[in-house]
Amino acid sequence: RALLDALLEGFSWDAAGRRYETIDDLHGYCARVAGSVGAMMAMIMGITNPHALARACELGNAMQLTNIARDVGEDARNGRLYLPRAWMRVAGIDPNDWLANPQFTPALGEVIGRVLLEADRLYQRGSSGIAALPRDCRGAILAAASIYAEIGRVISDREMNSVNSRAVVGSARKLTLLCI
Repeated sequence: RALLDALLEGFSWDAAGRRYETIDDLHGYCARVAGSVGAMMAMIMGITNPHALARACELGNAMQLTNIARDVGEDARNGRLYLPRAWMRVAGIDPNDWLANPQFTPALGEVIGRVLLEADRLYQRGSSGIAALPRDCRGAILAAASIYAEIGRVISDREMNSVNSRAVVGSARKLTLLCI
């Protein structure tokens, strides 16, 4: 029940337009909307080991960070910003000004790149738990993690521009559909 409550809380954060000042704040959001899903999936597969459940949460969080990096432009056009605002300010970007006129800049690319580096860190940690899954589930989870990590590479190959480059978003969405 706690995992379902966490997921619902994350949805309510979306509805309320919650802002994420730091990467830790963003991790809290990811834990609710994606880490909880990873843990629920592992539990459905029969996993009860706390270490394996933590790794499942990390994979979910990594995938959510990838989604955030992929959807920067789309989210901004819908009045949402999930990038850590502190990281934006360090890069010389005022988050509110940027949200009012979302344009790609190399400085924004640095922020998106940092989010993808954090996702990569979590893919590495989370993938170590795949071996704890039932044998017949491992391939699907490994494939999903690999495809989502590839979305980050597509964004990186396009110089982190997920704001006004439909090609990046289109390519990344096609990879996402392979997971579904």
